[in-house]
Amino acid sequence: MTWVSQQYFSVLLRMFVRRKKNKSGLISIQVIDKSSGKYKLVKTIGSSSNSFELEQLESDAFLWIKRHMCLAELDFEQTDNLFELFIGGISQINVVGTELLLGKIFEAIGFNQIKDELFRKLVLARLCYPSSKLKTTEYLLRYENYVTDEDKIYRYLDKLQSKQKRQVQKISYDHTLGILGGEISIVFYDVTTLYFEIKEEDELRKPGFSKDGKHQNPQIVLGLLVSTDGYPLAYEIYKGNKYEGDTMLPILNLFKRKYKIKKLVVVADAGLLSANNIESLIKNNYEYILGARIKTEGKAIKEQIAKLELKNGQTSCIQKDATTKLIVSYSDARARGVAKLKKSIHSKKLTKAQINNKGYNKFLALEGEMEVSIDIQKIEEDAKWDGLKGYLTNTSLSETEVIKSYNHLWNIEAAFRVSKSDLRIRPIYHQLQRRIEAHICLCFVAYKVYKELERQLKELKVGISPERAIEIVKTIYSIKAIKPKSKEPFERILLLTEEQKMIGKYFGF
Repeated sequence: MTWVSQQYFSVLLRMFVRRKKNKSGLISIQVIDKSSGKYKLVKTIGSSSNSFELEQLESDAFLWIKRHMCLAELDFEQTDNLFELFIGGISQINVVGTELLLGKIFEAIGFNQIKDELFRKLVLARLCYPSSKLKTTEYLLRYENYVTDEDKIYRYLDKLQSKQKRQVQKISYDHTLGILGGEISIVFYDVTTLYFEIKEEDELRKPGFSKDGKHQNPQIVLGLLVSTDGYPLAYEIYKGNKYEGDTMLPILNLFKRKYKIKKLVVVADAGLLSANNIESLIKNNYEYILGARIKTEGKAIKEQIAKLELKNGQTSCIQKDATTKLIVSYSDARARGVAKLKKSIHSKKLTKAQINNKGYNKFLALEGEMEVSIDIQKIEEDAKWDGLKGYLTNTSLSETEVIKSYNHLWNIEAAFRVSKSDLRIRPIYHQLQRRIEAHICLCFVAYKVYKELERQLKELKVGISPERAIEIVKTIYSIKAIKPKSKEPFERILLLTEEQKMIGKYFGF
């Protein structure tokens, strides 16, 4: 007998799956019961010598165990109907994994300083089951036996917006300050837009430039400030037609004043670059790193850039004035991108991603109704700038440090992506401005919990993503019952799979 693999399921029985090799060389997948202390063959699922088929048979065996665990015959020595008595004594079965993992992180950050239980429930629900407030009430009732209704949620959202929003951001800031060693000297700012599936605009929701391509829909503008590694620090929402360049200074000044920060380096992309913004940053004693539009620089600067003969990975610094430097770097990645674009056109395998890629779609020309071709003239005009990227700064950081800092802007892009996909910050079903703002506040808190989960998973070297961890704990249940003999209540957390046990081991439950 050869034992190849096994997995235990401990609730009422002790069963596992084993592989047993017979004389003909085939391997049988068997379900074994050890609840009596002896190995008892319960079922043979099938036999094969193919590794893929064996894995499938093992999956079938585990599924069989889950389905039949509570139906299997138990050998109780004293009471034949003890099993039925136990089942009859079950009072509650709840999902508890989300609370055990995400609730623990929620408290570690300090959000439990806000004593409203509904705040905690809504934040964790946003991470596990992002949906409308009505569906959230159904989720809480079905999986957590928590009773609430839409009216209670709406009343709480009003309280959150009017009395707790500042406290929420302060808690997030204090925690981030702690994990970053007690100092926040560099921040990253960007904006996104959130559109609404309505036609009527109001004082807040107005049509404007949409990053989602929904230019006809009323929208709002969301400005987000994050730290190194992407931990959320502050946010504000603005009217949908607000120019994104005018959103940066208000949130920066409020953040700096609120936390009494003397020196702050601000990193933002070229979309926020304007003469007024730079002047305001300097006037308010900010240092900055901004993406530069080198093609719109003055003639003298462009002539200096044209003379640069940079190779892949090289940089050069041009002093624009007494305090401002323009750092130019070169990468041949774009040149390779254009070559790939040409190859795709030639082979007629142009993808939607290439057409939508802002870096390359400007080189495409539509011919007739269906054909797409390369606009050679545009490529030739752009060739002298190909591969060049500019960064404006008034810091004393080295060229390498400036570029490294700017590249951290992807953390904000990741934050917006997670918020729009995993947390489903939109669609927003609310109409009142205060409730729209409260909804975004909940998403801000949920994203903070998400980032702390991500940090702890990396620190513990668990080797899974936050999304996967959340999916695992959503399947961890607890069972509450009355013991048949003693009539005493008891509760048991059901850690059935290896992944559940792994999460429980790392996070102490």
